[in-house]
Amino acid sequence: MELKTVRTHRVPVRYFEGGSGEPLVFLHGAGRLNEDRTFLEALAAKFHVYAPLIPGYGDSEEHPELYDMLDFTLHTWDVVDALGLKKPMLAGFSMGGMIAAEMAAIAPHDVSRLALIAPAGLWIPDHPIPDIFSLLPYEFPHYLFYDEEAGAKLMTPGGDMSDPKFIQAFLVQNARELGAASKILFPIPERGLSTRLYRIKAPVTLIWGACDRLIPAVYGHAFQRAIPGSRLVVIQEAAHMVPFEKTAEVVEALS
Repeated sequence: MELKTVRTHRVPVRYFEGGSGEPLVFLHGAGRLNEDRTFLEALAAKFHVYAPLIPGYGDSEEHPELYDMLDFTLHTWDVVDALGLKKPMLAGFSMGGMIAAEMAAIAPHDVSRLALIAPAGLWIPDHPIPDIFSLLPYEFPHYLFYDEEAGAKLMTPGGDMSDPKFIQAFLVQNARELGAASKILFPIPERGLSTRLYRIKAPVTLIWGACDRLIPAVYGHAFQRAIPGSRLVVIQEAAHMVPFEKTAEVVEALS
């Protein structure tokens, strides 16, 4: 995957590109796993992948004029337009799934297919989603991964959580990225998406890890009920980070 830059009318956007075939725009989640290219490379074996970074993530420039859900949605459509794509397939993970669903609802005839991987965006009072903004670094693996030990290593590639300097750098970068995500996820990841899901016209595949402790699979069934004709794929022995834990199975479901 090659890291490139495209400019919208307001801000330069960093994005990964690779592969060939049907164009697929992949929107990442709120976590800081953008350095892990395994999933994107697996997607690129099947699709021509474009994976833009949300402003403020990685080495991308921040975009202070993104205030709310509509801003994020229109910004991402601006990116699609700047890339010269027409009616691409959209795939989004977690926070990215929330944005992708909003994009497909606001422009229902501009998406060929939609894949939502453990998307945020709904709120079920009997199954509240943990507050990721209050979690300490060592708590993330429990909520995100089926194999917590492997997950901790994936979250800190080449780093040591016992090293104060590494912890400091991790927290600074994490705070910058979650600061951008907080505009649509804090205090709860609910911005009225449930009232707009009926507008989606594209074929929809929902993908969930059976053991997701962050956004439980009950939310998958709620999305399925709200999107007519949608298909739900539940992958065993996987948690919220299902695209990283069960890459082949997720790519197969997308294909």
